[in-house]
This record gives sequence, structure tokens and C-alpha cells, in this order.
Amino acid sequence: MKKIGFISAAFVTLFAAGAASAQFVWLDEKGVKQYSDMPPPASVPKSRILKGLSKEARAAAPADASASDNKEKTPAINADKQPMTTAEKNVEFQKRRAEQAEKEKKAAEQEKLAADKAKSCERAREYQRTLESGVRITRSDRDGERTFVSDEERARELRDTRTILQECKS
Repeated sequence: MKKIGFISAAFVTLFAAGAASAQFVWLDEKGVKQYSDMPPPASVPKSRILKGLSKEARAAAPADASASDNKEKTPAINADKQPMTTAEKNVEFQKRRAEQAEKEKKAAEQEKLAADKAKSCERAREYQRTLESGVRITRSDRDGERTFVSDEERARELRDTRTILQECKS
């Protein structure tokens, strides 16, 4: 029983290793073999491609590629109609990530500004209620002595507070 388990494990390992091997093999301009899971660049002549997709898979690949391109927001092919390299994909990813971070930062700033405005408006409403109540309001002057707010100062403060509250409504 142990032998059967060992043989099964070895078979699964060999099968997985075969699936993980490169799908494309070609000779570059210097004659060095290149292995990749991406097709070779368009500049590589077909005579230098040693291993690639089967004829059936090649026929199906353009249809699959066009369907996936329609789903993606960013094109997976550069201006030369060659597949994007990993470095180009990284640059695009970093760019999208930076844009998303910037959007989130702006949204957080807008949220904070809205919260601050709401807090200031609530303070202005409370101050307006205090001014309209007729309760005597005192202030401390430079020397620390208490002084009462005059009726003229109260009217001016009330007018200023109403102006501030007009901005809160908009």
C-alpha cells in the first residue's frame, strides 16, 4: 500500500511539473533559448519558435484575447501590438494604485471638510440661540475683567452669525 501511495504521489508531482513548464520556447536574435508562458514578441520569426501553442489553441487564442481585452479597463497590449511585459504591467499597476490612493485621499479630505463644516454650523446655530435668548453674555477683556456684551454688539454678532448660517444652508 505504501508503494502505491508513493507511486501516486510521484505521478501527481510529475504531472504538475509538466503543467508548470513553459508554454513557449524560441531562439532570440543571439541564438539563446528563451522560455516563457507568454508568446514571443512579434519580431521573432516563426522559424525561430521551437515550442508554442497547438494549431487549435492558436486559432482560439485571438478570440480569447479579444474577449479579455474588452473586460479590462487598461489595454494588455502596447502600441506595437505586443503583449505587455511584466515591467510594463507593474508600471500600469503602480499607476492605477497611485490614482486610487489619490482618490481615497481626496475623498477623506472632502469628508473631513464636510464634518468640520457641520460642526462649525452647529456651533453657529447654538451661538445664535444664545444671542436671541436675551441672556446677558459676558466676556473677559485683556486684563481678565468681565464685561457684558452691549445691545449693539449683540445685534452685530447676531447679524454675523446669520451670515455664517446662510453659508451652512448652501
